[in-house]
Amino acid sequence: MAKVLGPFVGRRKTAVAKLVVRQGSGNIYINNRPLQHFGNDVARAKILTPLYMDEKFWKSHDFYIKVRGGGVMAIADAASFAIAKALAERSETVKQKIKEYNRVLLAGDPRQTEPKKPNRYSARRFKQKSYR
Repeated sequence: MAKVLGPFVGRRKTAVAKLVVRQGSGNIYINNRPLQHFGNDVARAKILTPLYMDEKFWKSHDFYIKVRGGGVMAIADAASFAIAKALAERSETVKQKIKEYNRVLLAGDPRQTEPKKPNRYSARRFKQKSYR
């Protein structure tokens, strides 16, 4: 039976990504679809960012990511956070590499959208007022 690592969780805005790592050949699946069928080139590059820190591990394992909520870029960020956590748990040297490259991959990004206020159009925009 193949060794399974995980689950690892990454969050960004309202997107939550759960990652499971299995022995394989370097494939990445998001919601049971290959990475090539996800989003645009920028989003795919964002997901692959932490994997370049440990390419040997990447090429010998498959990454299965289940994501709920959020938009394309929030999903990409959540997936990259989950992958970074998996790599960091496996090796201390890779964890240091990831921290030096971008600490946010391990620490997460706490920013959320500001809620809408009553009697306004959005969180900060007031209704127009005319003094006639």
